[in-house]
Amino acid sequence: MSRRGVITGGTWCVDRNLQLASWPQENSWAPVEEELLCGGGPGYNMAANLKSLDPTFLCEAIGLVGEDGDGEFLIDTAKALGIDTSRFQTTSEHRTDYTLAFASRDTGRRTHISSFNVADYLTPDHFDFTGTGARLAHLGLPGIHAAMDAPFGGDPSGWITVLKKARAAGLLTNMELLSMPAERIGKLIAPCLPYLDLLIVNDHEIGGLCGLATVPGDVTDVDACANAARRALEAGSMEIVAVHFPTGAVVATRDGQEIRSPSVAVPPSALKGANGAGDAFAAGFVYGWHEGWPLEDSVRLAHASAAASLRDITTTGAVTSWRTCLDLANGWGWRPEL
Repeated sequence: MSRRGVITGGTWCVDRNLQLASWPQENSWAPVEEELLCGGGPGYNMAANLKSLDPTFLCEAIGLVGEDGDGEFLIDTAKALGIDTSRFQTTSEHRTDYTLAFASRDTGRRTHISSFNVADYLTPDHFDFTGTGARLAHLGLPGIHAAMDAPFGGDPSGWITVLKKARAAGLLTNMELLSMPAERIGKLIAPCLPYLDLLIVNDHEIGGLCGLATVPGDVTDVDACANAARRALEAGSMEIVAVHFPTGAVVATRDGQEIRSPSVAVPPSALKGANGAGDAFAAGFVYGWHEGWPLEDSVRLAHASAAASLRDITTTGAVTSWRTCLDLANGWGWRPEL
C-alpha cells in the first residue's frame, strides 16, 4: 500500500460542550455542570480521533475558518495533535462556525444548537488534493454548507465536484452525513453514491437515503438497516456500507458479505454524553479498514472507539489508543448477538 493516511475536509467548527443534569423545558432553567471547549465537525473529529487511536497515523486537513479566536483555536488544536493543516484556509470576511453541544446526564442524549457562517462560503475551489499521499478522503457535512450543497460547474452539487477531484487525485472516498429529514438526505446524498468507496452512517441516515423505515417507533429495525445497506450498495460504487446504532452495527459489502455486530455494554456509570459517538465509530472503522484488518475486527474497534467516547461530553476527548479502546470494551463486555 503506497498511499497512507486520511485527508479530511468539510465542516470544522468549535464545540462549546455543556453538561446539564437534564434538558430543561421551555421557559425554565438548568445550570451548567461542566463546560469544555473542543474542536468539532467531521473534518476535525475524524482526524483527531484517528490521531488518538494511533499518534503515528498520517492525517491531513482541508478547511475554511474565520480569522478570529475560534479559527485560531481550531488550527492550533489540530497542529498540536500532529494533523497537517497546510491546506487550511482562513478568511477575514466571515466568522468561524460554532455549536452549543448540550449533553443531558440523566438520558445521555445530546442537543446541538449551531451558528454557521463561514460554512456557507466553503466551495470546491478550497479543496486542493495536489501532492497528497493520503489514501482516503473523508468529507462532511452535506446539508449545512450553502455553496457546497448547491449545483457547481455542471455537477448537481459541490460535494460531487470535490468527490470527482479526490478520485482524480488517486484517493478513495468516504462521506459523513447529517441526520436531516429523509427527503433532504435523498436529494443531497443519492447523487453522491456513484463517487463513494465507503459509506458509514447511522440507522436514521440509511433509512432516509434509501426510503425505508429503519427506526420505526424510535426502535432500530436491524433487518431494515441491512436491506437499506444493500440498496445503497446497488445505487452506488461503495465497496462497504456500515450502519451503526446504539445496540450494534450492520456491515454489507459489494461481494455479498454481511456482518451483524453487537455494540459494547457500556455501564451507565461510565456514560457522560453521546456527542461524537458516531464520529468515533467511523474513525475506528476507518482505522481498521486502512490497516487491512479483517472486517469483523474493524467493526469491533469501531464499537470500542464509540464506547470510549461516551465517557466524555466532547466529541473526541475520551478516545484513546486502539489497544486501550479494545481493552476497555472487552472489560465492559459486549451486548447479545443481533
